[in-house]
Amino acid sequence: MSLRLFAALSLAAIAAPAIAETAPAPAISADNLAQTVRTLAADQFQGRAPGTVGEERTIGYLIGRLQALGLEPAGVGGGWTQPVPLLHTRLGTAETLQFDRKGVATPLAAGTDIYLSSLQPNDRVAVANAPLVFVGYGVSAPERGWDDFKGQDLKGKVAVFLVNDPDFVATKGEDAFGKFGGRTMTYYGRWTYKFEEAARRGAIAALIVHDTDGAGYGWNVVTSPGGENYDIVRTPDKLTSLALQGWISGETATKLFAAAGQDLAKLRVAARRKNFRPVDLGTGFTAAIPVTHEVVQSQNVLAKIPGAKRPDEVVIYGAHWDAYGEGAPDAEGRIYRAGANDDALGVAGLFEIARLFKAAPPPDRTVAFAFWTAEERGLLGSEAYAQAPLFPAEKTVANFGLDILQTAGRAKDVVLVGKGQGTLEDDLARFAAAQGRTVTPESLPERGLFYRADHFSLAKRGVPVLLMMGIAGASDLVDGGKPAGQKWVDDYTGKCYHQACDAWGSDWNLDGAVQDIALFYEMGNELARSARWPEWKPGSEFKAIRDASAAARK
Repeated sequence: MSLRLFAALSLAAIAAPAIAETAPAPAISADNLAQTVRTLAADQFQGRAPGTVGEERTIGYLIGRLQALGLEPAGVGGGWTQPVPLLHTRLGTAETLQFDRKGVATPLAAGTDIYLSSLQPNDRVAVANAPLVFVGYGVSAPERGWDDFKGQDLKGKVAVFLVNDPDFVATKGEDAFGKFGGRTMTYYGRWTYKFEEAARRGAIAALIVHDTDGAGYGWNVVTSPGGENYDIVRTPDKLTSLALQGWISGETATKLFAAAGQDLAKLRVAARRKNFRPVDLGTGFTAAIPVTHEVVQSQNVLAKIPGAKRPDEVVIYGAHWDAYGEGAPDAEGRIYRAGANDDALGVAGLFEIARLFKAAPPPDRTVAFAFWTAEERGLLGSEAYAQAPLFPAEKTVANFGLDILQTAGRAKDVVLVGKGQGTLEDDLARFAAAQGRTVTPESLPERGLFYRADHFSLAKRGVPVLLMMGIAGASDLVDGGKPAGQKWVDDYTGKCYHQACDAWGSDWNLDGAVQDIALFYEMGNELARSARWPEWKPGSEFKAIRDASAAARK
């Protein structure tokens, strides 16, 4: 630990707010939540970006709070943290960027025709006339009887994908209809899966054809990182094969396919059939682009309350501590994108849950609290943990994630993210009913929110998970009903999501957040004092992974 970090830890611990954390309390405290959010969203923490002074202060603050609560460290070597070195890359201005067909080059405009980034730590990326191959939706799902690749060799080639699942727009009678999630996205529909699958098959680059409906966001969102990307630091043998990964605009893709004698609209339909076979576009992709890269040192923070009877069985609560750091001044002159709701409020919820556990008799199972780094950079802190877990995945009972909670008051329902995935959703309905609430499925399941928060890193390893995310749908608010709930979602996502105005506001009503945090506390508390193991439901893409480790839980 550096002297600078040690000093930051000590000062932050001293500066921790005077909240009555060790006294027994029967309920989640809205005042405590507010105090934590106001502190973490303050300018002192500089927007909590990984690898900055803001991170040093944040880590110190978190550790100070956890010590005050009486929790034990659960990090590496008996400490409070788990190191997470991050690779940070940014593409420069392209020297060459074009499609090549029969000796004719078609230049591509970065940010307009194509958007690219790299996750390789090289000073320059070069792709020389690599063949483009259209692989439909790029899905290999044996459990669903679906294979878009049909043995296609992608080594040294550029995979071109459609976004979302094969059945996203399928109609009755088509092979893909009902094979995946319909309008509800599965992991196969996520762009992250498509890039990972292309790399597994040795592709040198991968491009996804953008369409707003299938992606769930416009081209402006695709291009907003400006060629910047992050990854966990990997050994050379674990690096992705993709020198470049990214998107091509729908208009550019249509022209590309037409020049190759193909009709993209017809191929979209063909890709919804089981007998679809990859199509060589007879076109090469050439790119030469300088890259700047650095390693950014960051950390997860991990704490625990040891189980009294079965300490090797663990219930994990998680929230991410990071936000977007410093940016351009907004209309009010604010430069720090401090993530008061996303996810300082989730962090505050974890402190409250920990406080209630400490006020009760020791649990039978260990209860752990994970404060993840670099969620906003691609779930990287939780992914680093999942690759080197401090608690084995096969003995992790469940993971409960808090990431954005609604701040508009009490609700008559709770929004479920990832309907049909696991038995934890049945528990959610039972505990919600005890609060006098119902369960409402997320309103836009095609956007794949289930795969876009830190709990997903554990789900990929078979751990049953549940996410509380206030923007997943309009809550049926006690005051104003669903229209008021939709207005809150629209106002937050349309104005403040990832912006400087995601700040503490005097208009926040935390009564609904208190309900949701209490719900997760009660669910985890039951599991921590029982021998029950939640499960994935038939049809979930994670069930087979969990089933493979069943012997470890007998």
